Amino acid sequence: MAGNEWINGYLEAILDSGAGGSIEDKPTTADLRDSGHFNPTKYFVEEVVTGVDETDLHRTWIKVVATRNTRERSSRLENMCWRIWHLTRKKKQLEWEDLQRSAKRRMEREQGRKDATEDLSEDLSEGEKGDGVGELTHSGETPKKRFQRNSSNLEVWSDDKKEKKLYIVLISLHGLVRGENMELGRDSDTGGQVKYVVELARALAKMPGVYRVDLFTRQVLCPDVDWSYGEPTEMLSSGAEDGDGNEMGESSGAYIVRIPFGPRDKYLRKELLWPYIQEFVDGALVHILNMSKVLGEQIGEGKPIWPYVIHGHYADAGDSAALLSGALNVPMVLTGHSLGRNKLEQLLKQGRQSKEDINSTYKIMRRIEGEELALDAAELVITSTKQEIEEQWGLYDGFDVKLEKVLRARSRRGVNCHGRYMPRMVVIPPGMDFSNVVIQEDTPEVDGELTSLIALVLYCQVMRFLTNPHKPMILALSRPDPKKNITTLLKAFGECRPLRELANLTLIMGNRDDIDEMTGGNANVLTTVLKMIDKYDLYGLVAYPKHHKQADVPEIYRLAAKTKGVFINPALVEPFGLTLIEAAAHGLPMVATKNGGPVDINRALNNGLLVDPHDQYAIADALLKLVSEKNLWHDCRRNGWKNIHLFSWPEHCRTYLTRVAACRMRHPQWQTDTPFEECPAEQSSLNDSLKDVQDMSLRLSIDGFSSSVDYLAASGERDIQDQVKNVMSRMKKPESTSSNDNEPVKPETGLSKYPLLRKRRRLIVIALDCYDNKGEPDIMKAIRMDSLFARVSGIAISTAMSLSETQAFLKSAKLQTAEFDALICSSGSELYYPGAYAEGDGKLYPDPDYATHIDYRWGCEGLKNTIWKLMNSPDQNGGPSKAGSSSPIEKDDKLNNTHCITYLIKDPSRVMKVQDLRQKLRMRGLRCHPMYCRASTRMQIIPLLASRAQALRYLFVRWRLNVGNMFVILGETGDTDYQEMISGAHKTIVMKNVVKKGSEELMRSEIRDDMVPKDSPLVAFINGEATPDEIASALKQVSKTSAGM
Repeated sequence: MAGNEWINGYLEAILDSGAGGSIEDKPTTADLRDSGHFNPTKYFVEEVVTGVDETDLHRTWIKVVATRNTRERSSRLENMCWRIWHLTRKKKQLEWEDLQRSAKRRMEREQGRKDATEDLSEDLSEGEKGDGVGELTHSGETPKKRFQRNSSNLEVWSDDKKEKKLYIVLISLHGLVRGENMELGRDSDTGGQVKYVVELARALAKMPGVYRVDLFTRQVLCPDVDWSYGEPTEMLSSGAEDGDGNEMGESSGAYIVRIPFGPRDKYLRKELLWPYIQEFVDGALVHILNMSKVLGEQIGEGKPIWPYVIHGHYADAGDSAALLSGALNVPMVLTGHSLGRNKLEQLLKQGRQSKEDINSTYKIMRRIEGEELALDAAELVITSTKQEIEEQWGLYDGFDVKLEKVLRARSRRGVNCHGRYMPRMVVIPPGMDFSNVVIQEDTPEVDGELTSLIALVLYCQVMRFLTNPHKPMILALSRPDPKKNITTLLKAFGECRPLRELANLTLIMGNRDDIDEMTGGNANVLTTVLKMIDKYDLYGLVAYPKHHKQADVPEIYRLAAKTKGVFINPALVEPFGLTLIEAAAHGLPMVATKNGGPVDINRALNNGLLVDPHDQYAIADALLKLVSEKNLWHDCRRNGWKNIHLFSWPEHCRTYLTRVAACRMRHPQWQTDTPFEECPAEQSSLNDSLKDVQDMSLRLSIDGFSSSVDYLAASGERDIQDQVKNVMSRMKKPESTSSNDNEPVKPETGLSKYPLLRKRRRLIVIALDCYDNKGEPDIMKAIRMDSLFARVSGIAISTAMSLSETQAFLKSAKLQTAEFDALICSSGSELYYPGAYAEGDGKLYPDPDYATHIDYRWGCEGLKNTIWKLMNSPDQNGGPSKAGSSSPIEKDDKLNNTHCITYLIKDPSRVMKVQDLRQKLRMRGLRCHPMYCRASTRMQIIPLLASRAQALRYLFVRWRLNVGNMFVILGETGDTDYQEMISGAHKTIVMKNVVKKGSEELMRSEIRDDMVPKDSPLVAFINGEATPDEIASALKQVSKTSAGM
């Protein structure tokens, strides 16, 4: 350890100075791996490891070693030295792993791009080479000119759109969302995004042609939060007026709609919401369908008014928006706000946590997959800055800048893209409300004006910290988050004497009552701030009030401007920087980080200076320059006011609607109109339960098992029970069935123009993925309803088998296909209605509306070629295969259909995981839903909008059969889409010991574990050998429990 003794000396100097805390604060091995908690000692350790020149360290060591006094202290520093040496080695290892990971990813992306361009079979033209994201980088352009050039072929949204009556849906799930008195900074989930989406909803509702805007969020009925977050709806603004000054209508305007999902009595942080996403989607679908009907009656001449666009904000809402837009077949827009891959890269580079630890804390892999799914479905991705496109979205499998340019150029010229697609990325800076901003002339301030301001309450809270409140105010406004870099700002201020003499520093760091009650990261930052104020003796120079209201923020900006102060945002990385625009609107020049959005903001406003957030001297110099050079200060102030209109909400919404209007517009269109007047008058709500489980009888018989499920009507008549038992007795094993058995009672159906589903109130869906080792069906032999139950409830089979296989299977069990209301076949790629949609000879044909619905972005031929190439390459990365090697898959053409590509898996050990396969396809611009099924013996590729879970939502949208009134019967495992079937608003019955082997071996577990809620009142478990009474009890229990939610 002698060679590292100069580090020991440097650490002793740190500890003696008090910057790192007492000797007892030295980090342990666990501390160094602690997740997300800022610690002063760790901060200085990282300075040793990464940020300090060795020459300076050695000079410090010579000075300190001469004054070392006790052996005990030296020994403890030696121990700390060893830990830092270990951390240094670990960081080097992580850096090496990061280089390898980046190189591998770069190679995969290049291979994917190469495969895509080869399949496109056309060389890049000069126009394609110069097209795309590069058009955003023209030098010397203002954002307004750039938008005019980019939208030269677009029809700009204007007042002549007033005749339109648009319904827009926004989604922001996490945090606490309300229209007034927003608790920004209350926690890490309630920040700038909450303010942004609320103001966006209000601004859109005021635009010509927009009738209603709904902002969906989570309903929270928790005693720890205000009661207002439990209100189902909240009006943000009334509707705009028409040209004659009359109000648009009773349902017009902007509203917050709170959907209950997850535990009703708990406020959950965003990382814990993932298992409940499907439940939210079903709840939101109920509201949208009801609202589309209401709006249709008001402004649509009786025809439903579907959402014009569904806009998801952040990963969780993006995942939800993808499912909703797929169920409704309407365009989707995505805004990421902050991205998971970028966060994962930063956390890995810090070296404090392994990838497994990061995923455990932040559910980062599920978040990234949610963002990838959102990219699959999005027509448009709105970003705040160019940097977000190039450096953040560029990390994702679903977006490739170069391939996007090629595909967009081909699409513009009408050339076939062979099913490949990349979402369009556009930069639209967030809007701001400048209605309360008063632009003031640059006249000398008088003491009386400042004194009148100080008389207000908030000013008194700020000014009580300051000895001389007339000095220019350096204002920082952010959460006390380590990423906001407040400690470096304070260090820069404390160590620059000219700056201290010339200005005051005001830190608005959210609201707090007791630091000890705050979360670890925020509490550590605040504690460090207090210690640094004491260290540099900044009393009278730094203000740090405990409380402020959102309505007070404009006044804080005005106060700083009146003192000729400066606003600073020193964040390590700032995705956009709304506070910079707010400050500019109130006449404050800015100093901001050069990482992220402030670059674009300063290019547009030209009202400040950019700095390296890690360089305290650069921060101090920039602040001193703006505060001391009055001509520069006035120039920055005037430039900000002159250009601030580019960031107004009307400008943002005009650009937004123009871009959305250029998307491929789509909405539910049925070839055959549904006579809803014939549907049951009483429509069940989302939480309707099976109120009378005694009026149904249900029979499941599992081949290969001695048990069967018998659910008989407890109050039914004797002859009905006998009839059902008679039917059940011939629904066991087909080999024991004689030709003299009574024929099963046919349901009251025949060939009809419309399926009976439109009259059903409930639906039982059998989705048991039970197959033998060869993938042959080995599931229940029959399920049967008595005549009383058949009048209100339907029965459906959801399976990976094709129609012909399903019919053959039912025939072997002596069952008629017409006894089922719906057959969801080929993993959700086909939907049949026995008794309807049939030819004269009884041959079924699929729902044509569903086939049209799922055809979106389906590139069948391109997928066939790509999958065969991927599966037969030695590295499964698209490279050439070895001579003589056999393929792990085999084409199964007899089971293919228009929307399903099927392969027989000959060697499961040689095929890639389903998420890895989807990743490779995304890199090549192919959007689809791959899955493994039938006990890992088949691979099926179906369209992006198709799945067994989405098929149930289609039944809701098409036939108004509420998902909340469906019962899905599953095994403990199943195909790789099994998890999608568990969660949601439907009731789920999981039968244990029925499905012996699923396909979960071909699915990555780190994502699977975050898809299904561990404890849900909507899910009941029963044993495969349960008695009829136990099954009846389980159905009763799940119905009653869900009804009480």
